[in-house]
Amino acid sequence: MSHTAHIPSHRKPRRSASKMALRAGVAGGVLGTIAVAGAAGPANAEPVTETIEMPTLGSLDAAGGLASAVAASAEASQQEALDQNLQTQEDAALQKAAKEAKKAKAEADRKAAAERAEEARLKAEKERQEAAARASRDSARTQLTSTSSSNDGGSSSDGGSTASDSGSQTQAPSGAAATIVAFARAQIGDAYVSGGTGPNSWDCSGLVQAAYRAAGIDLPRISYQQSSMGTEVSLSNLQPGDVLYWGSRSGSYHVAIYVGGGKYVGAQNPSSGVVEHTMDWDTPSGAVRIL
Repeated sequence: MSHTAHIPSHRKPRRSASKMALRAGVAGGVLGTIAVAGAAGPANAEPVTETIEMPTLGSLDAAGGLASAVAASAEASQQEALDQNLQTQEDAALQKAAKEAKKAKAEADRKAAAERAEEARLKAEKERQEAAARASRDSARTQLTSTSSSNDGGSSSDGGSTASDSGSQTQAPSGAAATIVAFARAQIGDAYVSGGTGPNSWDCSGLVQAAYRAAGIDLPRISYQQSSMGTEVSLSNLQPGDVLYWGSRSGSYHVAIYVGGGKYVGAQNPSSGVVEHTMDWDTPSGAVRIL
């Protein structure tokens, strides 16, 4: 073999100087700490037989992170429970509101249906009454036409009624009285309107004036003027066609026409319109005879 041939080394690789210094520093620090502790301890102290393993920085960091995680989880669970409770309350409130709205709608529908039914009933009743009133007026007007035709040559005075007619009519009116009575009865059912003079609405004196005009007799327009006409007669000696008045004769506030049988026809008031009543329904103050 050549004396220059390479001979492999069996020594371990040398550590670097920096690593050697680091190890030396750590070992020196540990030994120094032990020496100081031994010098500071009492002379008769027993030798240490156990060692306490101190927690490492890594274990402390892990414990802190775990505690934070547990706290965060607890807070999240509490928030979730609060959210669920709030959602439950909101759902319950919505359900209650929906039920109340449904109930209110059903009640409103019921009331509306009842109101429509009542309106229909009132309309049908009004139509029935109007039909009956029209039929009554048509009948009375037919009678008026027939009576007027048969009495064209008759007197303008009511000579056909010779007896008292205070309680019941014993003889049908004739002549002008029959015309007046027939006209007044033909307007039963018409409306009362203050100042009304026909043909479908009247006030009290307007109806009396029109009834007498139908018989060819002109009367003043106002009720107290009408009651001042003719001759005053007692209520026990009435004849069809007599003018009844309420109040004093020269200051009456209401008039009507006596139609016989203890009854009179007059434009009463806005709620009643033209009606026929018995004398005792509203007893007049007096009466005058114009025929």
